[in-house]
Amino acid sequence: MSSDPMLAPLFRPMTLRGLTLSNRLAMAPMTRSFSPANAPDAAVVEYYRKRAEGGTGLIVTEGIGVDQPAAIGAGSGTETHIPLLHGEAALDGWRKVTDAVHKAGGKIFPQLWHQGVFRIDGTGPYPDAPSLRPSGLWGPDGGFSTVTRDYIARVIEPTRPMTEEEIADVVHGFARSARNARDVGFDGIAIHGASGYLIDSFFWSETNRRTDRYGGDMAARATFGAEIVRAVREAVGEDMPILFRFGQWKQQDFNARIAETPDELGVLLRALAEAGVDMFDASTLYFSAPAFTGSDLPLAAWAKKLSGKPSMAVGGVGLSENLFASFETGGAAVENNFYDVATRIERGEFDMIALGRALIADWEWPKKVAKGEATMPYSRAMLDTLQ
Repeated sequence: MSSDPMLAPLFRPMTLRGLTLSNRLAMAPMTRSFSPANAPDAAVVEYYRKRAEGGTGLIVTEGIGVDQPAAIGAGSGTETHIPLLHGEAALDGWRKVTDAVHKAGGKIFPQLWHQGVFRIDGTGPYPDAPSLRPSGLWGPDGGFSTVTRDYIARVIEPTRPMTEEEIADVVHGFARSARNARDVGFDGIAIHGASGYLIDSFFWSETNRRTDRYGGDMAARATFGAEIVRAVREAVGEDMPILFRFGQWKQQDFNARIAETPDELGVLLRALAEAGVDMFDASTLYFSAPAFTGSDLPLAAWAKKLSGKPSMAVGGVGLSENLFASFETGGAAVENNFYDVATRIERGEFDMIALGRALIADWEWPKKVAKGEATMPYSRAMLDTLQ
């Protein structure tokens, strides 16, 4: 519990499909690329263990490549150091992670990830596998991107659309990885459906121009994501919670929108909820930014309202700048905006808050905030090591 009653909502337990979390604070998924030969080592075990010891109620791992040959490669971090969730070495490493987190009193979900359009052909553990895109498109022309011109030059040219056989292969890959996650002791499953990666590129009309059952209006564009959720649910059974990350912005275009109106977003979220999602992770650059014109509600609040499921907000908590502003300045000062988070949780806008850079800067952030102690500021240099 917190010594400050105004922060009490942050430290109340929460139950999700029978899994009780000690508080409303989660560690956001953040690509770190410190797993040699794509398998977590002792340093990765310690990295996650410390965040559990520091009081984080739910840890969501960095993106983990699913069991499909084109899941990861060059284009996001160091390809040989992005973890996988298949193969003896990787599974042994993750078993050590879950054991350590549980001994420290925490709960942990793996974020299942397929890079899709961001993978460069000829890279990754399976370089001969072709990279996958719903319609062969990387993104719109002229969009502002976080990636370099050199990278864009390697991926922007159109390729062929995915076949239905390839779509089925990806769905099965997510299911296999989810089953592996259950078997090595994870407490639930997180699915990455945001940021322009494969699942999200099916949701986005700019990258999904298909004319079969996977393309068209929002209901059709939701089909691929819903099939993955159903396959994951079948693989893990009825007891494990499923967390699904979605968002409007893309790495290809910060101003992108998969839904122009709440009604359109509701079509997507309800399809995913009916398929088996238990909580939505609304990816935004700043947690309180209004999602639609004419309303002050942030994206996480809309997710809860439209789906009827709990939701989690993310973006800039405990920091003075959002993620991409800090790329320019090199860091972000500490800010007490978590009081606003507590107020929003108390009034039911959303149910949890995810911490990213704040937990990289200070693994004891939850305990320190609960005690009213000062926390460490974030510096981009902290990304150079795993601490």
